[in-house]
Amino acid sequence: MTTGVSVNLHTAPADAGDGTILPNLLMFGEVLRRLGLDVGSANMLDLVRATEHVPIGGNRNDFRLAARALLVHRRSDLEIFDEAFQVFWRRPAHGRSMRDLRSMGEERRYRTPRVMPHREDTSDGPPGGDDPDDAGDRQPVVDLQRSFSAREVLRQRDFADYTAAEVSAARVLMSELQWDLGSRRTRRLTWGEGRDVDLRRTMRRSLSYGGEMLDIAHRRRKNKPRPLVLICDVSGSMERYTRMLLHFVHTVAVSGQQLEAFLFATRLTRITRHLEHRGVDRAVSEVARAVPDWAGGTRIGEAVKSFNYRWARRVLRGGAVVLVISDGWDRGEPELLSREMARLQRSCHRLIWLNPLLGSPGYEPLTRGMQAALPYIDDFLPAHNLHSLQELAGHLNRLTARRAPPTARRRPPADGNEANEPEGDATHDGGVAARSRRELNPALAPTFRHPLWGHPNIPGGGS
Repeated sequence: MTTGVSVNLHTAPADAGDGTILPNLLMFGEVLRRLGLDVGSANMLDLVRATEHVPIGGNRNDFRLAARALLVHRRSDLEIFDEAFQVFWRRPAHGRSMRDLRSMGEERRYRTPRVMPHREDTSDGPPGGDDPDDAGDRQPVVDLQRSFSAREVLRQRDFADYTAAEVSAARVLMSELQWDLGSRRTRRLTWGEGRDVDLRRTMRRSLSYGGEMLDIAHRRRKNKPRPLVLICDVSGSMERYTRMLLHFVHTVAVSGQQLEAFLFATRLTRITRHLEHRGVDRAVSEVARAVPDWAGGTRIGEAVKSFNYRWARRVLRGGAVVLVISDGWDRGEPELLSREMARLQRSCHRLIWLNPLLGSPGYEPLTRGMQAALPYIDDFLPAHNLHSLQELAGHLNRLTARRAPPTARRRPPADGNEANEPEGDATHDGGVAARSRRELNPALAPTFRHPLWGHPNIPGGGS
């Protein structure tokens, strides 16, 4: 199939002898792909066609700008492309042409640039020499520290310190995260390899054998993906992180993951429908207008109680994973929070608490809210930068079908004496029994009592 575009593939620059341009362009595209750029075959065809209008032998800067416009799709890849272009399309040393390099068996121009760690250099010139065109016969070296350091710094920087430009770059990195909570077995059956016999399908197959049931069909349990429930704190103490966490919630919502999202300060507000907007700025604006108590006080216990009584049966039926995002500052009753967190923990597959303050080196969960909720949290993780969200995505992707043992279920001591005990004491039976007694919470005792309990006429009923 012809496209009707005539391309001269043998138009070479003045210093390339009579060699062809096509192998150089294809190898340049391969170098960019190995450096992480999204360069496809269609982009390379466009670049080949563009050489008719912007020849390589003409203005080198014009060709660089044309190639960058066709091959670079992300702003973060501009520096990588410019450095790779400078290394790949350099002038050959000692006046050698492409034919000379191929005849000597030294196709250094075709090799992938070697990535070297960044070295401190006081000179103002480019790495590897004073003249970028005087590369010699050395293997091309690309200093990627300047290109990738911006991403790494952005991953480690706290959300509270982001600028407007860094927020936009962080949203791109958030969209690259993969969210896979695994699947759960349902009660519904479908055709497949299982122990149950599918009588309807077996009877239908028997028609091919004259009514004889020679081919037995079976059924198995259906598997469905686990839903995710996000309960995010938007009170005044979380104001520094609220915007970035809303971007995170919107990224999860548009990734295809089954999601239910709620915000709370002093009351609970469902925002799932507002996240249906593909534009994150519009979605965040809609959410901000829908929450009446934005940046107000904090009553975590009442918000969790409202979720348990109004929404838990509707959104937790599929063995959902619940993420609570809060710093733990609470003005409500700790007993209410303990009781409702215990109820929520029993209703879901996994209860994970994300605390932005946990990323601080000297942070300890000493607030009343965190002390009341910590015994019923399965995982206690930070959520203060992109690296912590990446670790969260990996943790969710590793969740098993069965409920794993909790990693943060120990209740912090009220007097602080337990923290000074040596770790070896936990191995003794007396130490374990003492810890078990301290972890018991009378507020979580069963509320149901039989009518005859404590009756004086029942043997053993009265004390």
